[in-house]
Amino acid sequence: MKIKNILVCFLLVSICAISTSIAQSLEQRIDALVSAQYPVNEPGATVLVAKNGKVMYRKAFGKANLELDVPMQPDNVFQIGSITKQFTAVAILMLEEEGKLSVTDKLSTYISDYPKGDQVTIHQLLNHTSGIKSYTGVPSFMEMVRTDMTPLELIGKFRDIDYDFEPGEKWLYNNSAYIILGYIIEEVSGMSYEDFIEQKLFEPTGMTHSLYGSLTELIPNRASGYQANGSGFRNADYLSLSLPYAAGSIMSTVDDLLLWEQAIRKNHLISSGSKNKAFTPGRLNNGDALDYGYGWFVGNIQGSETIEHGGGIFGYTTMGIYVPSEDIYAVVLTNRNDKAPSDLTVKIVAEVLGKSYDIKPVSLTNSQLEKWVGSYAFEDDAIRFISLDKGTLFSQRKGSDKRPLIPISENEFAFEDGLVHIRFGRDQGKRTAIFNSRNNSYKGAESDIEAPTARVEIELSPDKLKEYEGTFEIQPGFGIVVSARGKQLFGMATGQPEVEFFSEAEDKFFLKVVDAQIEFERVDGKVTGLTLHQGGGQMKGVKK
Repeated sequence: MKIKNILVCFLLVSICAISTSIAQSLEQRIDALVSAQYPVNEPGATVLVAKNGKVMYRKAFGKANLELDVPMQPDNVFQIGSITKQFTAVAILMLEEEGKLSVTDKLSTYISDYPKGDQVTIHQLLNHTSGIKSYTGVPSFMEMVRTDMTPLELIGKFRDIDYDFEPGEKWLYNNSAYIILGYIIEEVSGMSYEDFIEQKLFEPTGMTHSLYGSLTELIPNRASGYQANGSGFRNADYLSLSLPYAAGSIMSTVDDLLLWEQAIRKNHLISSGSKNKAFTPGRLNNGDALDYGYGWFVGNIQGSETIEHGGGIFGYTTMGIYVPSEDIYAVVLTNRNDKAPSDLTVKIVAEVLGKSYDIKPVSLTNSQLEKWVGSYAFEDDAIRFISLDKGTLFSQRKGSDKRPLIPISENEFAFEDGLVHIRFGRDQGKRTAIFNSRNNSYKGAESDIEAPTARVEIELSPDKLKEYEGTFEIQPGFGIVVSARGKQLFGMATGQPEVEFFSEAEDKFFLKVVDAQIEFERVDGKVTGLTLHQGGGQMKGVKK
C-alpha cells in the first residue's frame, strides 16, 4: 500500500514538473517574440494571454515614457483605436434588444436628409458595406485633426462626398460609418456616447481603468504615445479625440479588455443571439461572404477560427484575438505607431495553440528552384514575379519590393514571417501557384507578363544626403519628414511608418515597399521642396 502511494505521488510530482516545464517553455517563447519587436529602451507594449478566463501570461516591455525613462507596466493605459468599434457594435445590439432600433433600420430614420440614406441600413454601417466615404481617407482630414467637433459637425465633413460604391455592393473599411453609429446611439438612448459606454458597458463589466479618451484629464498609468522619425522617436501628433469618437476614442488596459472579452463570451451584456450576429461574417448583395461581422473580423490561425480586431491611432497600435474553440484570448497594446502588433499577436496565439508558425527550411538545389522562376497572375489581380538569385528564390509583387522565399518542401515556400506561403504546382503542364495568407487563399497561373527592369541604385555621400533632411508639408497637418543616417535616407509620412528612399540619381529617389518615386527640388542649390509620384498622381511638398 505504501509503495503504491509513493508511486502515485511520484507520478503526480512528475506530471507537475512536466507541466511546469511546458509552461516555462511557452513563456520563454512569448518573451522572445515580444522582446524582439519591442526592445527595452524604446516605446513598448503590454501583453496578456488568458485561457478559460484565467491569465496565463501578463507582461510589459519597453518604455511607457521615453522622456522620463519610465518602464512599461502591465497596467498601463493606452488609446486602443479601432478596437473601440466592438464597443460601438455591442451598444447598437443592446439597443436593438431593448426594442429601440433594428439593424435593418435605414440611415434616413435617424438623419432624414442624408444622401442615399434610404438605401443604407445600420447593418451595412456595422459591417463596412455602406459605401459611404471614410473621412480618415480624405486628404482634408489632416487639416482638422486638432479641431474639436460634435458628431453632427463631423458627419457634415463627409456626408456630401460621393459614395465609394452603391450600398451592399462591396466591402471597404469605413470609419465614417462608426461615427454615424455613435450618433444613432446618442439619438436613441438619450445619452452621450461617452456616458453610454461608461455607464452601460464599462461599469457593469468592472472595467474601472477604461474610459472615453481624453488628452486633458489626468489618467493614472497613461502610457505616452510616440511616432518614429529618422532620429528615433517623437511625441505623437495631437489628435482631438472628438474625431475618432465611436470609431476609435476608447482608452483601456489589457486587464480591462480581458474583462470585456469575458463579458461578451458569457453573454453578460448581449444575448447569445446578438453575439452571433456580431461574430457572423456578412455578405454582399451578390451573396459573396465577408470576413467581418459587427465590430469584429472573423479569421483563423492555423485552422482555428478567430474573432479579432486591431487598432491604430496617433502614437498607438493594438490587437486583440479570441479563439472560441479553445477559449483563448490574447491582447497586445503598444505606445508606438511604427510596429503594429497584429502579426505578433497571431504568433503568440499560435504558440498557445501549439501550432507555431516557426519555419523548418529544407535544402533545395538550383535546378529544383529554377523550375518555379517566372511570372504568375493571381485571381485577386496581383502579379507576382518569382526570381532566383544566388541560391535563393524571391517573390516580388508588381509595384513592390522583392522578398526572399524560404523552402519548406520542394514546391512550398514561406515568407520570412512564416505567416504567408506560396505553393507551386502544375496543371496540364502549366505551372500554377497558390498564395496562402492567414485568412485568404488565391490561385495563380504562369503568365507571360515580363518582370520589371530593376532600378539601378547609386550611392550618395552622407553629406549629400544631409541636404535632403527636413519636414516637407504637402498640406496643412500632413507631410513627410526626411532624415539621413549615414549612407541611407529615410522618409516618414504623417501617421505612417518610416521607409527608406533609394537614390537613382541626384535629387531622384524611389521606394521599394510601394511603387513610388520622390523628386527633390532646389532653388539656388538648396533643397526647397519635393514631389511624390505614386499611382499615376503626384503630390508636392514644401520644405518648412
